[in-house]
Amino acid sequence: MNEAEITRREVLVGAGLLAGTTVLGGGATTSAASALTEDLTVAEGTNIAAHVSPDGTAVALDLVTAIWTVPIVGGPARRLTGDDTDATQPCWFPGGRALAFQAYRDGNYHLWTIRPDGTGARQLTTGPFDHREPRVSPDGATIAFASDRGGTGSYGLYTLEVATGAVTARTDTPAEEAMPAWSPDGTRLAHTVDATAIDVLDLATGATTRAVTAPAGATLFGPSFAPDGTTLAYVRIAGATAELVVGDRVVSDDGEDVFGFAPTWLSATELAYTADGQVKRRRLDGGATVVPFAARVPVVPRPHYDRAVPDLDPTRERPVVGIASPVASPDGTRVAFRALNALWLLTVGDPTPVTLVEDGYFNSDPDFAPDGRSIVYASDRAGDADLWRHDLATGDRHRLSALPGAQLTPRFSPAGDRIAYTDHDGAVWVLDVATGTPTQVVAPLFMPGRPSWSPDGRTLALAAVKPYSRRFREGTSQVLTVEVATGALTYTEPLPHASIATRGDDGPVWSPDGRYLAFVVESCAWVVPVDAAGRFTGPARQVTREVTDSLSWLGADRLLYLHNGTLRSVPVAGGRPADIPVRLRWRPARVRGREVIRAGALWDGRSAGLRRSVDIVVEDGRVADVLPQGSRPYTVDARELTVMPGLIDAHNHWHLRGRQWGDRQGRLWLAYGITTTRSPGDPAYQLVETREALAAGTRTGPRLFGTGEAVDGSRVYYNFMRPTRSLAQLTLELERARALGYDLIKTYVRLPVHAQRRVVGMAHRAGMPLSSHYLYPAERIGMDGMEHTGATNRLGYSHTVSRLGRAYADAVTLFVRSGMSLTPTLFNSSAIYAQDRSLVEDARTRTLFPAWEYQRYVEKADSAGTPAGEAAAALLAANVDMVLRVHRGGGYVIAGTDAPLDNVAVSLHANLRAMVRHGFTPHEALTTATVNPARWLGLPGRLGEVRRGAHADLSFVTGDPLADIRAAAAVEMVMVGGRLSTVPDLLAPFPASSSSPVARPAHRHDDRFWWHEPEWSQHYCC
Repeated sequence: MNEAEITRREVLVGAGLLAGTTVLGGGATTSAASALTEDLTVAEGTNIAAHVSPDGTAVALDLVTAIWTVPIVGGPARRLTGDDTDATQPCWFPGGRALAFQAYRDGNYHLWTIRPDGTGARQLTTGPFDHREPRVSPDGATIAFASDRGGTGSYGLYTLEVATGAVTARTDTPAEEAMPAWSPDGTRLAHTVDATAIDVLDLATGATTRAVTAPAGATLFGPSFAPDGTTLAYVRIAGATAELVVGDRVVSDDGEDVFGFAPTWLSATELAYTADGQVKRRRLDGGATVVPFAARVPVVPRPHYDRAVPDLDPTRERPVVGIASPVASPDGTRVAFRALNALWLLTVGDPTPVTLVEDGYFNSDPDFAPDGRSIVYASDRAGDADLWRHDLATGDRHRLSALPGAQLTPRFSPAGDRIAYTDHDGAVWVLDVATGTPTQVVAPLFMPGRPSWSPDGRTLALAAVKPYSRRFREGTSQVLTVEVATGALTYTEPLPHASIATRGDDGPVWSPDGRYLAFVVESCAWVVPVDAAGRFTGPARQVTREVTDSLSWLGADRLLYLHNGTLRSVPVAGGRPADIPVRLRWRPARVRGREVIRAGALWDGRSAGLRRSVDIVVEDGRVADVLPQGSRPYTVDARELTVMPGLIDAHNHWHLRGRQWGDRQGRLWLAYGITTTRSPGDPAYQLVETREALAAGTRTGPRLFGTGEAVDGSRVYYNFMRPTRSLAQLTLELERARALGYDLIKTYVRLPVHAQRRVVGMAHRAGMPLSSHYLYPAERIGMDGMEHTGATNRLGYSHTVSRLGRAYADAVTLFVRSGMSLTPTLFNSSAIYAQDRSLVEDARTRTLFPAWEYQRYVEKADSAGTPAGEAAAALLAANVDMVLRVHRGGGYVIAGTDAPLDNVAVSLHANLRAMVRHGFTPHEALTTATVNPARWLGLPGRLGEVRRGAHADLSFVTGDPLADIRAAAAVEMVMVGGRLSTVPDLLAPFPASSSSPVARPAHRHDDRFWWHEPEWSQHYCC
């Protein structure tokens, strides 16, 4: 990007200096848009950073990801940057002649400057690395900043000469060095180290001195030198406390929400800083005064588009699209895959596959033995996911592994004597087939891909994420090769700064002759020549130019893959792809007939109270009538129960750990009265396969609406995020979304605003709503919702909640006025377990949680009574306060949990209980899990309510959920589309003892590769 791309007109419009116009994304300005735009005056900001000009007359601050200035005495704020610049953390040059800031305009953070009148915007850094937190030297010649550009896997400190652009590394150690601050004489830099200490760097000698060490459990932010050049001010956050510290003295008020940015010294006795949604001035010998500001922020009404409404009454037979994890036989004549909750075998050339395994359990990830006579796969039929072998000639099957935990994604070695697999923690193991002995070869990785063997059986290749730093978890999904005998690891980027598309079935896959590795990058297939150890010996070559997923080798010279639900092959040497026909169809399972439910009470989803003694008539899966009890015969006896709408969990990820949970997951949701789920991100074909299986009645669970991989920028973390690096690739991503019938689009955290706008336009034209992790400028460009109160964010912090979980008028009012949905996902709701462990001890939980998950859940509940749990309770109260203000202000709240990052099924009830504990009425809380998400799905009156014409998705509970929210979890029976299940029915396949905590093979860890350790315990949101 260059200076011309931020036009003077855009700047003047943003500053409110041109009447009758409004800044639009990308600098476009139209009177028509102005007519649709309503300005909102914002006088508070959440997690805003501010810096006072050297002459003390003006404050620069970041608000709604733009740079603004306001007089130090307060007044109207003047906007300097447009939406697409996505600018934060301003810093003045000496004399006030310009400002430096960080901007996320092109998909990475870079340093920019701009004049205080909004002209002369200039980009100073470029490239694939992030450059953050600029601080201008006292003489204005140099900018200090933090960056991951050094290649050490961490952030270091650098300086940039403004005149020449020359960059000099100042510190770059394995520690995370960030937030630089100049000494008044320009000879030293103070900076944070791993957010737990502050060091001072002497620029002449390179020596560092430890100045501050954080107390245990505290983190440090924003050091700033006092005019004496010795004293440091900084922000210290511990638990639910945020403090402004000068030297060793806390100068902020008790309970003040101090934001984690460097204060500005106005004199030896006064500082300016941000806290409680305000810019404040504080004298060290007295109190604080507010610098009031008023920023005019345009709010655009929700866009109108033709919404594609899900069909809940399908009748026609339809082709299977959800073909998951296809793999070819060694001779290339057959293909095994998962579909409709079964494993299938297709002979290439005969379009009709035959069923291999179909027993109602979760059977997945088939692989052929080298002789082609059998397959290995994972199945939970014995309780947890084990490895099983199926003889293709006889149909005989036997269990190869009976180990604690889960064994997943198996691959036979070339000799057939070993099987490589991953476990539920992401560790890679090799099983000796003859003895059943497992050997760990790689420490736990974060959501690794499926392993692939070298032809000589000495090396494994798989996809694994390698972050750029500890400080920010995103990185690239690379080819990881493992020397099986020694465990030696080598990471290789498939292309420079590019990712393998997903770490599931998108490679790397070794060719049978060992000459190539194949993988998917930017949604197309590539091959790269390799040696016997998997080292690249030449450049990668693109093989397909269409949407390509789930690679496998079809013999030595062709690739097998999925293209928008169609199985295809393509010659590696070049040529046209060819379809491999699969004639497999499914018919929606519908309940026919009439049921009369005699209910002791009914909550219909809207009324403020219960209706007593009613008969609910259900015909062909729909509510035909709700009548006072009469003499009519009834078929379902619920006279001692309350019938209510089935709950909707509007944010979960079925396949985040779906293979580990297997058949348990859907049953657990139903057992807790959750009849509909919405996934804003899952592996595409796994999601579609599950959605089809549920609709066909071949799998047990709630309704599933969702999207495939969330669309992200050039860096990723989860294995179900789609890294995108070009607008052309975005077109491919939306092509897949349309072909596979996504119900929504999710964009994740590293997609720049201009690309996000493109996705919004394409998705809305296809009738699909969108959600992301951002409120603004997402609101301006037409996003339909935001996930989490304050979630994983490319900034590393949120602009909707502070680090203490508090939200201010900017965020709350924007949610209310914009009409965007907010899905809270209250992770800290586990704080309720300090007083209420009923969900933990419930037989449904103990039975249907896998053993290792239940053990983690118990540990989480135990922590609720600790000091850390008390801090979590305070953060929870702050989060709920935000959500309650949005809800009662007329905003749009839909309940969701982010399960299984939070606990499956029980977390929705923990969320509802936490909401009631901190101010919601039970009725208000329940509407966020019934009628509100039904409206988001485009299904008002059809889900989330019990009324004539609605689908019979019902929960039968003991007690009155409008008087005691805990009753919503006291489920005895559940009905989905008229199909009734009792809780004992749902628990029957898994005896309670199967989830008792058990010992499992110990993991071997390798501290050299810190990113191997999964981070389930951290509240990263997806």
